[in-house]
Amino acid sequence: MGLSIGIVGLPNVGKSTTFNALTKEQNAEAANYPFCTIEPNKAIVAVPDERVDRLAELVKPQKTIYSTIEFVDIAGLVAGASKGEGLGNKFLGNIRETDVIVQVVRCFENESVVHVSEKPDPEADIEVINTELLLSDMEQLERKLDRLERQSRADKASRPMLALAQQLQEHLDSGQPVSTFPEGDSDLFATLNKEMRFLTGKKVIYVANVDEEHLLEDNEYVATVRHYAAERNAEVVVLCAKLEEELAGLTDEEREEFLESMGVSESGLDQVIRKGYDTLGLVSFFTAGPKEVRAWNVRHGWKAPQAAGVIHTDFEKGFIRVEVIPFETYIDHESEAAVKAAGEMRVEGKEYVVKDGDVMHFRFNL
Repeated sequence: MGLSIGIVGLPNVGKSTTFNALTKEQNAEAANYPFCTIEPNKAIVAVPDERVDRLAELVKPQKTIYSTIEFVDIAGLVAGASKGEGLGNKFLGNIRETDVIVQVVRCFENESVVHVSEKPDPEADIEVINTELLLSDMEQLERKLDRLERQSRADKASRPMLALAQQLQEHLDSGQPVSTFPEGDSDLFATLNKEMRFLTGKKVIYVANVDEEHLLEDNEYVATVRHYAAERNAEVVVLCAKLEEELAGLTDEEREEFLESMGVSESGLDQVIRKGYDTLGLVSFFTAGPKEVRAWNVRHGWKAPQAAGVIHTDFEKGFIRVEVIPFETYIDHESEAAVKAAGEMRVEGKEYVVKDGDVMHFRFNL
């Protein structure tokens, strides 16, 4: 679906180390100096889903395929990025192309790892990033206003957009992000945001990068991040990036054993992936057959023909109906044939809204 999550933060907070662990491929250089990441590294990451595993156990397919989302590792921002400091304009442009922001915040002390300030200060670090995002939005909106003002002199139809943009400018000038703009739910704003892709309008997940000692018990830095995020209705994940990178090199069995010994059910990275998926507003449906069991992602609220189009555009064009089995019903009966025999498979038409966990079989006519 072309949706992506950008990993951002100050230099040397653990972004690239987190990305390395996320991809399990060590394909983003992690170095102890600023700007070791120049071009954004990109990776398609599988979304952990136990439901896929349970379906595969029953169906025993040739292949098992999970839903995926794209993560982008963006070089470290610094104060003045919106004015070009540290190659900032380029990096801000990379962020603009993503749909959700994961902001990695350093929550550990280590004299051997350089930090841009004297010591970690999570709230100040977050504010540096947020200020640069805000300044970039202000500069971009100012250019848009210039164009709208010229256009409105000859085209009255553009004046409502001009008025909205002026209201937004006042909002940003007061130091408030696009995400809190009172007119943010209007169709007119949706049109403007689709073009501008405002940085401060994107949802944010804060990742508190700690040392191993504070992985299970919050230190004062993590407490600060949690408080900051709670005030902004944002998600927080606590992880130790260095440990996650080491975990990525283990087998699945070794990894499970280690997590169990730590008293946790899922790694910090799995939480980042899952929360990222949810924040993107996605749900999963499944197809299950002897060739493959597969999870597909669609936007919350999408109807059956749109879901069919994710598999193949011809499925949407020729959509007739869809056979639907809720995941729990499938598991209870242990096979599609048993569900049909029990009369619990539903047949739905074009107006059916896909539910998270639906096992679906599309009927179409080319």
